[in-house]
Amino acid sequence: MRYEESVIEGRNAVIEAFRAGKAIDKLFILDGAQDGPIQTIKREAKKRDTMIKFVTRERLDQLSQTGKHQGVIAYAAAYTYAEVEDILAAARSKKEAPFVFLLDNIEDPHNLGAIIRTANLAGAHGVIIPKNRAAGLTAAVARTSAGALNYTPVARVTNLAQTMEALKKEGLWFVCADMDGTTMYQLDLTGPIGLVIGNEGDGVGRLIREKCDFVASIPMKGDIDSLNASVAAGVLAYEIVRQRMP
Repeated sequence: MRYEESVIEGRNAVIEAFRAGKAIDKLFILDGAQDGPIQTIKREAKKRDTMIKFVTRERLDQLSQTGKHQGVIAYAAAYTYAEVEDILAAARSKKEAPFVFLLDNIEDPHNLGAIIRTANLAGAHGVIIPKNRAAGLTAAVARTSAGALNYTPVARVTNLAQTMEALKKEGLWFVCADMDGTTMYQLDLTGPIGLVIGNEGDGVGRLIREKCDFVASIPMKGDIDSLNASVAAGVLAYEIVRQRMP
């Protein structure tokens, strides 16, 4: 496994990266560019639901490492993404009920890396993240995970709500964190379960929350009313671990 995030510059290089199946986490295109190669890149990005950011030439010049970006720069993932089925297969291979983290638009790479590290230590079988409006598997995520990315599969999906519906058919129940929920100690969090952690600022989105079977609150006695996303993930994950212990 490598820790270097691959920076791809130039129209032909980016087109070839897409066609080779590389996972592109970020794509920056010169605002207003409309020629043939740029249209091809846009089509390839659309096929893979890759979000495009249209930026000024000055911004591309700042991002460029070669000075030859030709109006387009892509960042490929530092690690290879798994499939959701790989996560379920990991649970089956251990003869365990699936335990999965689902992250609703976690944007801070350090939070993502810390959550992946917690998922590994808590014995989760994998992590699922959305493709858009969320951090991908960058080098910063890899470093913060402290090696957990070598062992914990991370799948990236187009639609988190649809993925939850598919996993419900596999027998999973879902719990998300919200201060207005039921105290986590009062919930039965055993069996096949997906732990849903929301965005750092807004928490779990309405649609994702509606897909959850349980809404858990973490008892807090201090003067502020929220925890960092990765800390909340750890607290809830270890309540699940406690309840799953024989």
